[in-house]
Amino acid sequence: MSKKILLHLLAAIIVISVHPAYAQQAKIYRVGVIHQGGPYNVVVDGLRDGLRQLGYEEGKHIVLEIRDTKSDLKLVEEAARIFERERVNLIYAVTTSVATAVKNVTSQIPIIFSVGSDPVASGLVQSFGKPGGRLTGVQYSTTDLTGKRLEILKEILPKLSRVVTFYNPNNPMATEAAALAREAARQFRVQLVERHATSVEELRQALQALKAKEVDAYFYISDAMMTSQAQLVIDMATSKKLPTMFPEQGFVAMGGLASYGQNFYEIGRLSAKYVQKVMTGAPQDLRVETVDKFELIMNLKTAKQIGLTIPPNVLARADKVIK
Repeated sequence: MSKKILLHLLAAIIVISVHPAYAQQAKIYRVGVIHQGGPYNVVVDGLRDGLRQLGYEEGKHIVLEIRDTKSDLKLVEEAARIFERERVNLIYAVTTSVATAVKNVTSQIPIIFSVGSDPVASGLVQSFGKPGGRLTGVQYSTTDLTGKRLEILKEILPKLSRVVTFYNPNNPMATEAAALAREAARQFRVQLVERHATSVEELRQALQALKAKEVDAYFYISDAMMTSQAQLVIDMATSKKLPTMFPEQGFVAMGGLASYGQNFYEIGRLSAKYVQKVMTGAPQDLRVETVDKFELIMNLKTAKQIGLTIPPNVLARADKVIK
């Protein structure tokens, strides 16, 4: 009998030694993902693929509990409270406004963010090198590129004189971007027509009220609500034959004319390594990573649809052309 017991013990030891990762593979991590919809879905796609590349198969090693809050910060807060109460391993927050709301209504859960503004100035972290607290993640530029986007739009439309932009005046990041846009507009001798909207319904009404020849183009400034409602803006602009300038290629794939900025998919993919490190027990005080690769994307199909010819010298600089 003692011989049989000994053999069983030896067999157990062999199994454990052959499969050292067994215990870790048996654990399923839960990650709460909160974003505001629209093109931000691309960030989630990048996150999902990034985790897969790190060896985390969705449904087997990790569960992503995704909440599309459709630009409603009350839904963001509600989702964050539920995630903390249910003790998910961490929350992945997309955009500054979402990360701020999640931080404000939670107290213990780690938060990984991808944000388009300075996370230090926004109060999310103490510094890039040593974030402190529960938050860290990836930062990409949106407001910093406001002037460059207007410059490119001016090159596409040499006779550009009036551009319209919509934003929520209650969003600090958006008001900062609007100030930068005004400064850039003065530099390039363009009039910036500012329209405010504090809700999706107000935005819809403002878009409907815009007259076809009132402006020469639509110019995006950083605002999470405008991003989440990009398709609504693009459809309006196309119907009025207005060229559009956006910050990311996903908008161009949706029918926008041009974009200059980072790739949302890559931002999500880069975020995966932060999610992996934090959920497996690494110290939360990980350095915030800054993404500084920019891409110029053009949509020739949209240009034809609105009756616009993009100057060859501008088109030649594009990193990607959608035909």
